[in-house]
Amino acid sequence: MPTAWTVLLGAAGALSGLLAGASVDQSVKQLPARNRMGMRAFSSYTQAADLGNGRFLYPLLGVGGAVLTCAAAIWALILSLPTGRLLPVIAAGVLSVAHSVTTARAAPIMWSQMKAKDDEASLALIFRAFARWQALRMVLQVATFGVIVYALALNGDR
Repeated sequence: MPTAWTVLLGAAGALSGLLAGASVDQSVKQLPARNRMGMRAFSSYTQAADLGNGRFLYPLLGVGGAVLTCAAAIWALILSLPTGRLLPVIAAGVLSVAHSVTTARAAPIMWSQMKAKDDEASLALIFRAFARWQALRMVLQVATFGVIVYALALNGDR
């Protein structure tokens, strides 16, 4: 029977996995499309998607996953888990804080497209800057998910 702590870590993993998948999709599929479809069309898309329903979904996954991951890390410290089982959970907590910091930088850049209106050159600069932060964020989010999966494998139903 899984413990409440393991369930918490599993819930953190579920949200982190969904976030990592969404992030990979954005970095690998969506952002490169801007160069084919043009900055104005891509801006219309991101305003409808990322700044539309995404403004509810991404915080739920990003903030929810980070909060659950950090809570699991704090609880793991309270449980005094052995170092080998504790370190991956702490690493996941640190990674979730790191991807939250990159999100705090990336999100305002994405929102800044509203000021650029239809100016192709301004939009190109905005999306280029966002793509750089998004790439770093994606790496951190995928790493967070991977470390949580590893921590779950180590801690299982203990």
